[in-house]
Amino acid sequence: MNIHEYQAKQLFKAFGIAAPQGKIVTAAADAVLAAQDIPGETWVVKAQVHAGGRGKVGGVKLAKNMAEVKQYAIDMLGSRLVTKQTGLEGLPVNTVLIEKTYPIKHEFYLSVLVDRASERVMFVCSVAGGMDIEEVAAQTPEKIITLLVDPAAGLQSYQCRKVAFDLCLQGAQVRALEKIMQGMYRLLLEKDASQIEINPLVETDDGELLALDAKINFDDNAVALHPDILEFRDQSQEDEKENIAQQFDLNYITLDGSIGCMVNGAGLAMATMDLVKLKGGAPANFLDVGGGTTLEKVCEAFKLILSDKNVKAVLVNIFGGIVQCDVIAQGILTAVDEVHVQVPVVVRLEGTNAEKGRELLNNSDFGIVAAENLASAAEQVVALANNEGMNV
Repeated sequence: MNIHEYQAKQLFKAFGIAAPQGKIVTAAADAVLAAQDIPGETWVVKAQVHAGGRGKVGGVKLAKNMAEVKQYAIDMLGSRLVTKQTGLEGLPVNTVLIEKTYPIKHEFYLSVLVDRASERVMFVCSVAGGMDIEEVAAQTPEKIITLLVDPAAGLQSYQCRKVAFDLCLQGAQVRALEKIMQGMYRLLLEKDASQIEINPLVETDDGELLALDAKINFDDNAVALHPDILEFRDQSQEDEKENIAQQFDLNYITLDGSIGCMVNGAGLAMATMDLVKLKGGAPANFLDVGGGTTLEKVCEAFKLILSDKNVKAVLVNIFGGIVQCDVIAQGILTAVDEVHVQVPVVVRLEGTNAEKGRELLNNSDFGIVAAENLASAAEQVVALANNEGMNV
């Protein structure tokens, strides 16, 4: 689960991580009042969306007077911000953050995440922070510093000092960085975050270290344990179909292809999508209906797939283990009838009673293609998707 920048900064301050003074507004009429409560002669107006790269597309503006504060708020609120991380439709801007500005001497990058390869918490930092950190990592990887934390010992002071020295910090800045890193580490563990990112972490002209931006991702499997974090959820920033899928215990992710995929098992779903690509098609979604497939789940899965206007054909790939294939086949027929599926459907069944399942599908009146194996199923669904005139 992702949260907004202003919400992340609320958590930062609770864990002793310094961040700029700021206020949020949801109506442009309140923008000037908010800026008047923040000392200074300039202000930053920042669109709040669950995506990075805002500064490059007008989502972060420096206002030099109250008229600009108001105008930037008017321009942002109610719009959809399109960045390289949002897709072409962008994300709605319902809130803007107005912050105090600071004279900046240097920008750093600092993040902490769960590194699955090493099975450790890892800090990642760089002297080259800011909007182009991805290019820094790709072109000058030697500027990226990593630090692994032993889970038994926890984050040690000497490790924080080493990072501070690598960033060329001195004196009180070393202690300030340790406070920030310890706060990030405690926040990651106590709130079950999967990644916390500060980009940039800035050094002001007077030597203060501030988290100028903030991003936090939380482990979906643990967020139910933290009601305070769950309150931060903003469903307007999430895919509507993915939200519906969660209600029925379905794992669904929207993609940009034309072949809807319904599979039981995440690994099998990935393999199915790979094979569709190999055969020249493009998956419209990732959809894992889980091991305990039921009629209700199959019906809701079809509804989700067909709600995507780009879907030209559907591939169902089910391995019958606990649930027998003939039962699954009957569920598919019922679902196709109830949902009134109007695109070609190819089904590959394997496992217990697979032959009975295929027989049921072949003898139905819905024109469903019962494939003998996955390779054949992928070839047939790609061919059907490319012929938009074919219906069942």
